[in-house]
Amino acid sequence: MAQYRASESKREQFRRYLEKSGVLDTLTSVLVALYEEPEKPNNALDFIKLHLGAAGPEPADTEALRTELADLQQKCSELMEENKELRSRVSVYR
Repeated sequence: MAQYRASESKREQFRRYLEKSGVLDTLTSVLVALYEEPEKPNNALDFIKLHLGAAGPEPADTEALRTELADLQQKCSELMEENKELRSRVSVYR
C-alpha cells in the first residue's frame, strides 16, 4: 500500500510540474484547436507538431537554405583569403 501512495505522490508532483511549466495549457489549446478544426487532418500528429512549432522547414525551404549556406561559405572563404592577403600587404608597409 505504501508503494502505491509513493507512486501516486510522484504522479501528482509530475502533474503539478507540467501545470506549472505551462505544458498542460499548451497541449490543451492544441487539442482544442484540433477538435474545433472543421475538416480533420489525415494525420493528427502532424497537426499537433505543426501547432507546437516542431514541424521544421518545408523541403523546398531546406534546399534553398542549403544552397544559401554553400554560397555564404564560399564567400566567407574568399573573404578570408582576401583578408589574409591584405594583412600580408600591410605587414610589408610597416
